Order: sequence, then structure tokens, then C-alpha cells
Amino acid sequence: MFDKILIANRGEIAVRIIRACKELGIRTVAVYSKGDTDCLHVQLADEAICIGEAPSKESYLKIDRIISAAEVGDVEAIHPGYGFLAENAHFAEVCEGCNIKFIGPSSAAIKAMGDKIAARETMRKAGVPVVPGSDGPVDSEEDALKVARKIGYPVVVKAASGGGGRGMRVAHNDPSLVTGYHMARAEAERAFGNSTVYIEKYIENPRHIEFQILADRKGNVVHLGERDCSLQRRHQKLLEESPSPALTNALRKKMGKAAIKAAEAVKYVNAGTVEFLLNPDGGFYFIEMNTRVQVEHPVTEEVTGIDIVEEQLRIASGEELGYDQKDIQFTKSAIECRINAEDPFNGFQSSPGRIEFLHVPGGHGVRVDTHAYGGYTIPPYYDSLVAKLICYGRDRRTAMDRMSRALDEFIVRGIKTTLPLHQLILKDPNFRRGRYTTSFIDRLLISRQPLVSGAKE
Repeated sequence: MFDKILIANRGEIAVRIIRACKELGIRTVAVYSKGDTDCLHVQLADEAICIGEAPSKESYLKIDRIISAAEVGDVEAIHPGYGFLAENAHFAEVCEGCNIKFIGPSSAAIKAMGDKIAARETMRKAGVPVVPGSDGPVDSEEDALKVARKIGYPVVVKAASGGGGRGMRVAHNDPSLVTGYHMARAEAERAFGNSTVYIEKYIENPRHIEFQILADRKGNVVHLGERDCSLQRRHQKLLEESPSPALTNALRKKMGKAAIKAAEAVKYVNAGTVEFLLNPDGGFYFIEMNTRVQVEHPVTEEVTGIDIVEEQLRIASGEELGYDQKDIQFTKSAIECRINAEDPFNGFQSSPGRIEFLHVPGGHGVRVDTHAYGGYTIPPYYDSLVAKLICYGRDRRTAMDRMSRALDEFIVRGIKTTLPLHQLILKDPNFRRGRYTTSFIDRLLISRQPLVSGAKE
């Protein structure tokens, strides 16, 4: 096991990694920007090194400064967390070249899954179902029109690089496709420095199902079940749960095998997530693989009892998985609500600022992962996540009832948050019955317009 690692991240995920390291007896070095001097991860790490100004492009995205901090801190490995450089193949290559262990997959695997066009082709050859679409990049609007007319509208134009809904446009006819094609290319160039796009059939009202996988260096691969991530706004997840109310045991087994096949196709090592779209008729399609730990990993941890971050550290240090697929049991139900500093009733406008008062819920079956505290200022430079509230129990109803109670106990004053929206979700009869798709949030906000002004904050 490692003696000392550097955490190339900030906030909640950095705190999460520090906690796992402390339990394993690993010393930690935090990096931070000048805008994060008061962030909790800086206070909890054994050492902390400032790497630049507040904007991420001047700090958390500076590979040379992170590597310099790793050399000053004399660490053996770097954990990238999620976001920033976590899925940057060049960063992983630099770590490898500096003889610093990258706590994640190889640079080759990141590269293979980072290009979504290449990933589609890899999955197709491996026998994993993919959404019908273009065979490769679409280089002109004429080619785009040919593909769309062949597979039929609606279609979606997607950036070959990146994610988070950027560089993505849905088209229902020829004129909207031409407009969307150019808009997607321009947005992809701005966001990722790569204007390459491709086209897929647009699956209307699907469920977004992802499978957590773990793989060691000996070729052992397991999945830890699924997470239903269908509750989204602008392709950004808001609430996740496991198990999905949409999956039967037979479908879970089938999708789990496909996820393992996807990981094996790129000789994947460490933790990763294989994402699928699920049709109402039970058909499913690979959409991408996230080559990092996910924001929503605690959901799976509470359902399976497996500490995913600790497993990342063990695998990176050379240990084998200590279990097979048959040993993994799904004994609980868990839900995670992302509490973001945003106004959900004003277009999810960001709401950075000082937290005047913070009270987090507790009690049996309640977990809160956060870097925030009373008096802490949410900076405007980074992700708006304030906390992750995870509730779990013996079944879905218990988890939902516990989440409703915990949301009522959660108090954040000084900034606007997504708490009132989560309260609406947990009270909605369709959510309670497990009847929802990726269009649920938009429909909920429209249907509950009269209640918005009186929603609890």
C-alpha cells in the first residue's frame, strides 16, 4: 500500500479521498488554489500546497504545477478525483512518465474511452449494443443530413470529446439539424478544443442507467450493480438511486455482463462506470464509459458495503480484488440527492456566496458527504456542489421516507440551493412509484409552477 499520495482535486471529493486514506494509514498532500484557502480539504490533509490563482485554468488544470507539488511532497501516487484532470489521458501519461502512480485506469484506456466515436466502435466490435448512428465523425452538414435521413428523426448531434451535455443538440427535422450541427461544433470547440461531432438516433424518454465496475491488474472484473441516473437537468444529474426500479433481476444480469464486456474490451483497470440508455421495452444501448470515480459512488457503497475509493487505492497499489461477482450482494436500497448552490426555480442559476448557517441531517441510514460548513463561502469558480445527501434502508420505500425526513432537517442559509426541488421530487407520486425518465425534471417543474413560490427553502 502507498505511504503518501497527492489529491489533485478540491472540495467534497478531496475530503472523501482523505478519509479513505486515513483509514488505510496513507498520508495525504492536498493542492489548493488561492480561492480555496478556507476549503475543508486543505484543513484535513496532512500537508497542503498552493498551486495558483482561483480560476481552475490557473490552478487545478495546471499539470506542471500539480506534478511539481507531487515532487515537493515526495508522493508515490496521485488521485485525480472527478472532474478537472480525472479523465485527461495526457495527465495520466505525465504521471506514468514521472514514475508517479495514477490512481485510475491507464492513459491508453482513458484515451480509448475519451473519444466517443472510437468508444462506440470498440463497443460494437466487443458485442456491446450501441445507439444507431454515424459510423464515424460527421464532417459536413450534407453528411449530417444523409445520416439523419437514413436512421430517421429525431437525432442528436454529439461532441466526440467531453461530456456534461456540452456540444450536444437534438434535431427533429432537416432545418433544426443544420442549425444544431453548427452549434454543436462551435460549442465543442470552445469547451474541449475539438469540434469533431457524430450523430446518434435520439432515444426519447429513456432511463439513464449506469453500472459501476471494478477491475484489477490480473484481469479480474466485477460490477457492483446499477445506479438509475435519469433525474437530470440539462444532462446534469440531480438524484441517483440503486437499485433502479426499472430493472428486473434478469435485465440487471444482462446489463451487468455487458458492462464487464465493455471494461474487458479496453483492458480496463481500477474503478469506472459504463453508462447505458434504457428503452421502455427493455432494450439498452451503450453511450459512454466514465474512466474515474463518479460523484454518485456513495449510492453503490451503501447498497453493496464496498468502499469504492479504498478499492481504487488498493488496486492502484497492485492488490487484487478480494471477491468474485458471486460474492457481491445487493442488500439495501439507497438514494443520493445532490445539494447544489443553484436556484432550481430560476433556470438553475448559480448561487455562490457565504453560508450563514448550516445544519446537516443525521440519524440511522443517513450519510452526508460535504466540504461545506457554517461561515464557508461557496466560490464562483468551480462546480456548485455543496453536499451529497445519501439515505439508505432495507428497501426503496424506507430509503425514500428517510430521504424525505433528512431533506426536511437539512438547513442551508445564505445561499439558494436545490433542496426545495428535491423535496418536490420525493413527494411526487410518479417518483414514489418509480415511474420516471430523463424528462421527469422538466415536466415536474412545469406541472408544479403554482407551488414554486411557496416551496420551502
